[in-house]
Amino acid sequence: MVSPVKIWRRQKEIRKILGKKGKVITWTKIFVAGLDFKKYAPYPVVLVEFEDKTKAIGALVDFKETDLKKGMPVVATLRKVRESSEEGVIAYGIKFMPLKKG
Repeated sequence: MVSPVKIWRRQKEIRKILGKKGKVITWTKIFVAGLDFKKYAPYPVVLVEFEDKTKAIGALVDFKETDLKKGMPVVATLRKVRESSEEGVIAYGIKFMPLKKG
């Protein structure tokens, strides 16, 4: 269970990354996930280097398996990361989504 206070405290970190563009440096696929993430497995996790040279790790969403490769351009987006807690709080966090070409 994630406390609502911890979720609230993470907002500052999330705001710094949200909407930043970058490229996939490397990636791996998670086949055996923890309890909170079992329903998403298998899923890719990417290491992204942003335009300002900072880095972040997160799951990749809304992608085609054939497009998943090193150098793929992505953007940090806000997505649900866990089901609601006993208090009814839904945890959101950063995931990465491919940038649309064009």
